Amino acid sequence: MQIDKAFESSIGMNEADWARHANPWSVYTRIPLLALIALSIFSRAWIDWWAVFPLVILLAWVFYNPRAFSAPASTDNWASKVTLGERLWLNRKTVPVPASHARWALGLSIAGGVALLPMIYGLYVLDPFAAGLGAALASVLKLWFCDRMVWLYEDMAG
Repeated sequence: MQIDKAFESSIGMNEADWARHANPWSVYTRIPLLALIALSIFSRAWIDWWAVFPLVILLAWVFYNPRAFSAPASTDNWASKVTLGERLWLNRKTVPVPASHARWALGLSIAGGVALLPMIYGLYVLDPFAAGLGAALASVLKLWFCDRMVWLYEDMAG
């Protein structure tokens, strides 16, 4: 099973959840999550095991976020199109996506995963430069991926 499909099934998203996730508030409140998660893990250097509490709250938000907002009145905006494009990407085995989009999405996903390595290392050894660099690079690559999902949606929808 592919990682993206495994993640989708693990959070149990249905049609109503996906519609709510297309709310721009859902998309924009997810953007800082990687940095906040990294900071909460790094905070063990200052607050010891109490760092578990902000981490648990953030991880709970990761799973609750797609359900937290109402469906948007309009999906004619960048953030909603990100979610609509992600749905197309996740459904690519059933409805193939153009090869150029598939290459970019896969490449950006792999690059984003590799960018997590310095973050993980930095969090393990408490190196703020490595942790911050990895989190920032992974976030930029995720935003680039999101922009490609908008492009994918616009190409396939119209």
